[in-house]
Amino acid sequence: MKIKENLYNQRIISIDAFRGITIFIMIFVNELASIKNVPQWMKHMPADADAMTFVDVVFPAFLFIVGMSIPFAFNARLLKKDSPTVIWKHTLKRSLALIVMGLYMVNSEYGYDASKMLITPAFWGLLAYSMPIPLWNKYPKTVPLWAKYCLQYGAIAILIALYFLYVQDTGVVGMTPKWWGILGLIGWAYLFSVVLYWIVNGDLKVLIALLMLCIVATVISSTAGLAINENAIFRFVSGNLGLASLVLSGAIISLLFFEEKITTKLNWPVIGFIVFFLVLGFILRPYYGISKIKGTPSWILYCAAICTTLFYVLYWIMEIKKETKWSAFFMPAAANPLLIYILPGIIYYFNLTFGIHILPDYMTEGTPGIIWALVFSAIMLLVMKVFNRYKMQLHL
Repeated sequence: MKIKENLYNQRIISIDAFRGITIFIMIFVNELASIKNVPQWMKHMPADADAMTFVDVVFPAFLFIVGMSIPFAFNARLLKKDSPTVIWKHTLKRSLALIVMGLYMVNSEYGYDASKMLITPAFWGLLAYSMPIPLWNKYPKTVPLWAKYCLQYGAIAILIALYFLYVQDTGVVGMTPKWWGILGLIGWAYLFSVVLYWIVNGDLKVLIALLMLCIVATVISSTAGLAINENAIFRFVSGNLGLASLVLSGAIISLLFFEEKITTKLNWPVIGFIVFFLVLGFILRPYYGISKIKGTPSWILYCAAICTTLFYVLYWIMEIKKETKWSAFFMPAAANPLLIYILPGIIYYFNLTFGIHILPDYMTEGTPGIIWALVFSAIMLLVMKVFNRYKMQLHL
């Protein structure tokens, strides 16, 4: 793979801001999910509803941002003269880590028989959410190697033990992929996208063609009555290609902004993609509807259009107008996305394990609950700021 001429080994502040804002909203909606009596527009739409809310765009936005970072990540490794073997080891390690974490988190939520487990499901969940910290923490050089290895291999040993301590509600020992969880889906989509990006050498035109193929695969898998949809392997691949299309969209938009030499004030290729996503989503909607739960083509296309538009606005504000100070509030999340994602789960299972109740009942519903979700999200950003200062960061 060749080094991209205009992609340098640097951070793009508008991408970081987009990531930070997305994670802040993700924490907010995750906390809001446990709040009663909130408006429907602040919740996921049901699977059978032909509609979507801003909540249904959060996960696609994160996938889109993952895609935006891929060209820069590859370029950085090529500039360091990493071999293909090193790059692929890193890719597989990152994907596997996300898939494994997703698997543990899903199994901590449901599907267990508490009466047959040696530890309570709450304590099991606390350990499952906590072990990624010692395992994937980015240890400073001042930490002795023996201490680092003890923490990492100790975390692995605990995760293995948790697998055998888990008893399904069917009586079977060990976990099962009921579904892959958010992190697991990100891991699979990332893996599929990186494979495709590598195969075509990051060529923009070929990436666009692959994006079209991913959309076609999503349309086929969403079409009832086709014999191919009865094949489990095809369903798995097509489902991941649907999510990978969001990642590829991010990579393509990233290249259009930062690799292509646009000489006009408006980035017409990007505007063209926004129009394309919207028009194709509108055309397909009568046949498949809009549903995050079902992963319909229109949901994917509308989300791609929304994400591209939002980033265009951020790009104009931050890269063109150089207005960046306002984004400082969100940057702690952008610098430590994995830790801030799992930290609320650690807090939840810690409270559940030790029977701690922080909130009075009146703050668990309605307007007080919404306010609490916002406050909690802000607190998480402040906590990340402290963690980042003391170099406590997860690095896959």
